[in-house]
Amino acid sequence: RQYRLPLARWWKQYTGADAQGDVIAGLVTAVMLIPQGMAFALMAGLPAQVGLYASMLPMLVYAVLGSSRTLSVGPVSVAAIMVAQTLHTLPAGTDPFAATLGLAFLSGVILLAMGFLRLGLLANLLSHPVLAGFTTAAALLIIVSQLPALTGAAAGAISLSTIESWFTPVLSRPQTLLLGGVAIAFLLIAGKLLQRVLESAGLPVRVAAVLTRTAPLAAIVAGALIATRLNADATTIATVGVIPGGLPTLSLPAGLELLLQLTPAALAISLVGYVESVSIAQSLAHRERERVDPNQELIALGAANLAAGLSSGMPVAGGFSRTMVNKAAGARTPFASIVAATVVTIIAAKFTPLLSGIPKVILAAIIVVGVVQLIDVRGAVAAWRYDRSDGIAFLVTAAGVLILGIETGLALGIVASFAGLIWRGARPHIAELGRVPGTEHFRNIKRHRVETRRGVELLRVDENLTFANAAWIESVLEEQVRTHPNLRHLVLVMSSVSAVDFTALGMLQRVILSLAEADVTLHLAEVKGPVMDHLASARLPVTLGRGKIYLSTHQAVVDLGE
Repeated sequence: RQYRLPLARWWKQYTGADAQGDVIAGLVTAVMLIPQGMAFALMAGLPAQVGLYASMLPMLVYAVLGSSRTLSVGPVSVAAIMVAQTLHTLPAGTDPFAATLGLAFLSGVILLAMGFLRLGLLANLLSHPVLAGFTTAAALLIIVSQLPALTGAAAGAISLSTIESWFTPVLSRPQTLLLGGVAIAFLLIAGKLLQRVLESAGLPVRVAAVLTRTAPLAAIVAGALIATRLNADATTIATVGVIPGGLPTLSLPAGLELLLQLTPAALAISLVGYVESVSIAQSLAHRERERVDPNQELIALGAANLAAGLSSGMPVAGGFSRTMVNKAAGARTPFASIVAATVVTIIAAKFTPLLSGIPKVILAAIIVVGVVQLIDVRGAVAAWRYDRSDGIAFLVTAAGVLILGIETGLALGIVASFAGLIWRGARPHIAELGRVPGTEHFRNIKRHRVETRRGVELLRVDENLTFANAAWIESVLEEQVRTHPNLRHLVLVMSSVSAVDFTALGMLQRVILSLAEADVTLHLAEVKGPVMDHLASARLPVTLGRGKIYLSTHQAVVDLGE
């Protein structure tokens, strides 16, 4: 079926112009992907070739199944740090390589299951403040994890408390720190100024953008040359070292017990990777007036992760910087990813000796510069100013990730986000209405100059009626009776109510009886059709007694004011 094979949609209309753009974009993306993949594998505590393996078969699978034309799938920084933390928490003696394959395999199974169940909307569980808090904390953890490579210290556990020990050997190996600092400065300057310089030199904007994106390659080449000159004793600057050549072997993850241990982490990795990928894909699709199918993306990313787990790779997702490079270089279809995967495969099979002299400090610098943009302090301040509950969700997520770990922090962020939602719904805005003079419009008496009628109160509840707010709304309605001794008719305007649950239904039934004892009649106005169907099935119109259900607030006022 066509929706399962998006390749059929673009391949039938493929042109020579598409091929030209895709081939160039694929070559440029591969140039960026090779050092990125190696860097992310090292960050996860894995051999560098694992990052290369994760950039082969998974990219090909996504190119066939993905609904985005330009999303570049492969190793990403957030997934790498999540893998690193997961490996650190496993029992002693656990094979990290086997665990990584298990994580990728399980992530694939989880995403595929969600895709076949059409659960794409579950991505909405991660609100923007939660996602921003998570990525900010993850970026800080990633930067901390790169301090050993940047300073020449021995790698240790990813923990803020170990930073001091990492700086101890700096004086004995200052070349590493100096090279890393120069690399970071170069990459930062290149990202901000190089494109302007190239454009002022007369290069087209797109060409200048592509050359700017390949600045990491220039840093790697220069760093390798410097390391070759300085490494007379082979110990001054640590390099990637010998990378086994050849293609990855295909195998099934072993050990059901290990897979069960990895399931919570795999669930977090798959959910975060999916949200990140779909966000990037949809952003690009909107610019091109294309459509990204969230459920198809679940299937495509699930199959890509499954392929990574079966081909000696690590969990994969759509990468922001890599996708932007792919798009800027002229990619028109997923064939660009096929080209990039082919290039990576050729390099891994035949030319890995060329990669062995790359300094680890340069790869660390590329990672640090790449993730700095994920730190969203401005977003945290904006969320706090706009809505305190969203700001709290951001802070809870970030603090949880930093202190308790990624999975726990993410879970706390989701709980905090939903707690804020429930809190807002538990005390909804209730407006007392009056008529705008000379019209049939009714507005809040505290915001507008309006007319009111003696003995008639109009209250609009700006929220669905649920178990969370039923008791509070009941107390507000009863308060109206106590504070308005001349009240005879209370009209509940339900224009903003789209649902009334069973608890709220019971509340309305109690209010009708309690108001009747005070000689006050409850009426309803502007009830939506689906809500009215539910209320009618529960015989609420009969329970109203003398109360009526009005089509409009104006009709209620005219009728009750006579």
